[in-house]
Amino acid sequence: MAKIIDGKQISAQVKDECKEKVAKENLEVTLAVIQVGNDPASTVYVGNKKKACEYIGIHSLSYELPEETSEEELLALVEKLNHDNTVHGILVQLPLPAHINEDKVIETISPKKDVDGFHPQSVGALSIGQPGFVSCTPAGIIQLLKRSGIEMDGKECVIVGRSNIVGKPMAMLMLRENATVTICHSHTKNLKEVTKRADILIVAIGKPKFITSDYVKEGAVVIDVGIHRNENNKLCGDVDFEEVEPLASAITPVPGGVGPMTIAMLMNNCVEAKG
Repeated sequence: MAKIIDGKQISAQVKDECKEKVAKENLEVTLAVIQVGNDPASTVYVGNKKKACEYIGIHSLSYELPEETSEEELLALVEKLNHDNTVHGILVQLPLPAHINEDKVIETISPKKDVDGFHPQSVGALSIGQPGFVSCTPAGIIQLLKRSGIEMDGKECVIVGRSNIVGKPMAMLMLRENATVTICHSHTKNLKEVTKRADILIVAIGKPKFITSDYVKEGAVVIDVGIHRNENNKLCGDVDFEEVEPLASAITPVPGGVGPMTIAMLMNNCVEAKG
């Protein structure tokens, strides 16, 4: 039976550590969250972020802008927050409406306040091993592995998915932990053969239950980044949990695995921003 990696429990530890640091050092931390339009999933995320801020003792400023907000107006708000010394972190909730260029918005956020870790400067710093903010989901996965006592040094790690938000930064973080890293994607030949080599398999492919037991080596650690609703409206991941769990040595569930870590690491980044 696989060990179930409990993201709720580990994210609570991270949040408690942040809360303790804020209280102990009497930190005044402010996170500004900007949401354009009212995408239902984004609204849920923004609500969760506000709750986490409240728990930890971080001030949160909320900017809920109408769908028709222009790119110029959004960029002007970001610039204003960049220059506001009382604001330590700026987060623009993605996706943005189609008429706004996401890259341009991300590039406008000051790297010193880029708590999402998406700015090209943050990504560049990660790739050459310099300090900077790391995007929250990959950083959260590293904490899940470390706090579950899973050795990464020298292990074969296969990442399925090459997005800028998960796949690529994940690969760089695993390299930093001295794992041997392979990145797979939609053009990878013989995907099953590659994933079956993995001691640690991290899946961020965006296809429900795509990874079945045929893709997994016995005893592998399986980290599922996907989140979908199945035909019965139940949450599921990119991994077929029921089929893969008996094979794995450890596995993250969906929900309750990687998801809670993303917000915990965002809080951690906010506290670091102040530091």
